[in-house]
Amino acid sequence: MSSRVETHEFQAESRQLLRLVVHSIYSNKDIFLRELISNASDALDKLRLESLRDSELGADTSDLHISLEPDAEARTLTVRDNGIGMSRDEVRGLIGTIAKSGTAEFARKLKEANENKDAAASADLIGSFGVGFYSSFMVADKVTLVTRRAGEQQGTRWESTGEGTYELETLDDAPQGTSVTLHLKPEDTEDSLFDYADRGRLRQIVRRHSDFIPWPVRTAVERTETEDDAGDDGTGEGEAEGAADAYETLNSMKALWARSQGDVSEEEYKEFYRHVSHDWMDPLETVHTRAEGTFEYQAVLFIPSHAPLDLYQQGGRRGVHLYVRRVFIMDDCTSLLPDYLRFVKGVVDAQDLSLNVSREALQQDRQIQLMHRRLVKKILSTVKSLRTKDPERYRTFWQEFGPAVKEGLLSDQDNRETLLDLASFASTHDPKEQTGLRDYKSRMKDGQEHIYFLTGESRTRLENSPHIEAFQAKGYEVLLLTDAVDEVWVEQIREFDGTPLQSIAKGQVDLDGDADAEGDEAERAEEQRRDEEFAPLLEWLGGTLGEDVKEVRLSSRLTTSPACIVGDAHDVTPNLEKMYRAMGQELPPIKRILELNPDHPLTTGLRAAHAADQEDPALAETAELIHGMALLAEGGELADPARFSRLLATRLAAGL
Repeated sequence: MSSRVETHEFQAESRQLLRLVVHSIYSNKDIFLRELISNASDALDKLRLESLRDSELGADTSDLHISLEPDAEARTLTVRDNGIGMSRDEVRGLIGTIAKSGTAEFARKLKEANENKDAAASADLIGSFGVGFYSSFMVADKVTLVTRRAGEQQGTRWESTGEGTYELETLDDAPQGTSVTLHLKPEDTEDSLFDYADRGRLRQIVRRHSDFIPWPVRTAVERTETEDDAGDDGTGEGEAEGAADAYETLNSMKALWARSQGDVSEEEYKEFYRHVSHDWMDPLETVHTRAEGTFEYQAVLFIPSHAPLDLYQQGGRRGVHLYVRRVFIMDDCTSLLPDYLRFVKGVVDAQDLSLNVSREALQQDRQIQLMHRRLVKKILSTVKSLRTKDPERYRTFWQEFGPAVKEGLLSDQDNRETLLDLASFASTHDPKEQTGLRDYKSRMKDGQEHIYFLTGESRTRLENSPHIEAFQAKGYEVLLLTDAVDEVWVEQIREFDGTPLQSIAKGQVDLDGDADAEGDEAERAEEQRRDEEFAPLLEWLGGTLGEDVKEVRLSSRLTTSPACIVGDAHDVTPNLEKMYRAMGQELPPIKRILELNPDHPLTTGLRAAHAADQEDPALAETAELIHGMALLAEGGELADPARFSRLLATRLAAGL
């Protein structure tokens, strides 16, 4: 007996997304089976763990397995497991709708990739979003899912053609677990659409893509009358000798992480990565490690070749799979790796943890902490090795994950030096290639005492900043830091390998003194005379602009611009101030310093005009305009843009 059938509509975005998924993979449609087997394996993992934690669950765990049930006459393929199953609410939330956070953006990007006929980009995006179940519609006209969660009495049927609607029905007699029945499309080898009701094809796919699954993947063996009469001579693949229904186990079920590295092929690593990450792209790097002695563990970790869409989103998937003596514990163990390595995927199998360990206990467990430290060091040393041995793959890594890794400069003091050593930054040394801090040091000018840097929103804006003019003119290299996290870590880390880091937008800059400690007496005398000449103007400007600036002084960092705004050595940068405000944290007003270029015609003209008539009202307007231009030049915001525009228009008209 069952309840009435309910029909629900997919949202418009979900319909579009389904169409894109179905038509975006131009080859290797075999992938659908790997995705369904992987989901079934997860369900079996979860049931075994739940049954260990809840003795009253009442679930049968005596023969946990996955079965493939092809029907050539009906043109169907059923993938069945007797795992944890799903409740009706879970079906509707996880299967019934695809409209999750980021769906619209994902659909837009996938549509662009399809229009550009970029199959690799399509696969990349699909893997990032994790919509493996919906790959079923690449090979099926209709998909029927029947499921019952362990411990519940009623099951649920979900069915859809992948178009505008799906059906939901409550069932009274559904078996525990989940079955997914694909009503297969006609075979079309030209479109890489093969006969997935053929057992030989299924056997080939499983052994290629899912051989390492820890649960048996079975299919019924077709027995001929001759074979039945002949009996079992020891060469058959049937597991139940003489039984009416014999089954063949298609996968080896060998835990890949328990095998030695030399016994695992590159293709096996790739398939295992796809299993644990649900990513359809190959990993960038594999880390296979083990520890023996006082505590033991085995681990296979992967660095992806691209950043997932949720890398910087709250609530994104984090952590690696944790096993204890090959028993699955959890698929998002965040205690094993720090948050700045949240993109790393893989499996860690510990030997001495409790099977009932909780998330809270994991955070305090001494062995987990030791594994955490060792795994982090192993991953960072792997990345560091990539930098020297394979620069191209390192560049890919840093482009995809650099901003996340730099978060570790704030949170991981134990590995801070290592992180600084493997990090890369844009620099004025090369318009395209990034540089490391050690490489920067090797190029420092004689007598240079600081590593110079400038933070901001983009490289273009920084390269055109007034702050950088004198450094470029005198050949000093400047790091151009444009990631949001750069604004924060440079405030906490003051030096690298004994060399101080200095922002060129803060404090005083004396490039001549930096390059030549002895200095030049004649030049010093000239500077003193110039300071005396400008002293009255600087004092007057300090009073006139007193509400906006804390000081007005002459600059040694300008060559072509008339003025710039700088901060004191320990002031918060304007960009960081914006970030705090965007997070709802208001800071007290910070007055900054206005620096003037003593060689610019505007500055010398203003000095002459001030000396001639200090009471001229146009002088105050000019001072306000100079301050506003300096703010705009560094990407700042004017307090009163309308007033600035009126003053500028008036002064321009007066000059015509």
